[in-house]
Amino acid sequence: MACWFYEATLAFAVGLIATLLFSVAIQMRSGIDSRRWLLQGFLAVVFAIYFSFFWSQGQTLPMKTWRIAVVDRQGRALTQGRALLRYAFCAIWVLPPLASVAARHFTLWQLGAIFFGWIGFWAVLSLLHPQRQFWHDAWAGTRLVDAARP
Repeated sequence: MACWFYEATLAFAVGLIATLLFSVAIQMRSGIDSRRWLLQGFLAVVFAIYFSFFWSQGQTLPMKTWRIAVVDRQGRALTQGRALLRYAFCAIWVLPPLASVAARHFTLWQLGAIFFGWIGFWAVLSLLHPQRQFWHDAWAGTRLVDAARP
């Protein structure tokens, strides 16, 4: 779980820089700008590039820190395509909470409960998998393994 928080912190920084560059490039002056959907799509592409690049190399920086590597079912490095597929399946972690945000019928506390409740539920579901791996990894044909020390 510590790796996940480290990854979220790093992804936040990547997203912040990408948002700044995008906002300056199209002169977006407000978060409620009608072009907000363009920014969201841009960020999805930026994160897809970021994660697929590093996963195809075997690890992101937080994964290196915690000595975790992502490989395919045969233990080989991921191809770009498999890394993108894993990214698409990883969206299951965040899409339902984001849909509740879009509904705009919830208080901040309720949104927090929905977000952390869903993340907890999705993480607990890994206990139902025969190899105790996350379902997005099972569907993408990937798995997390212990990385060797350098």
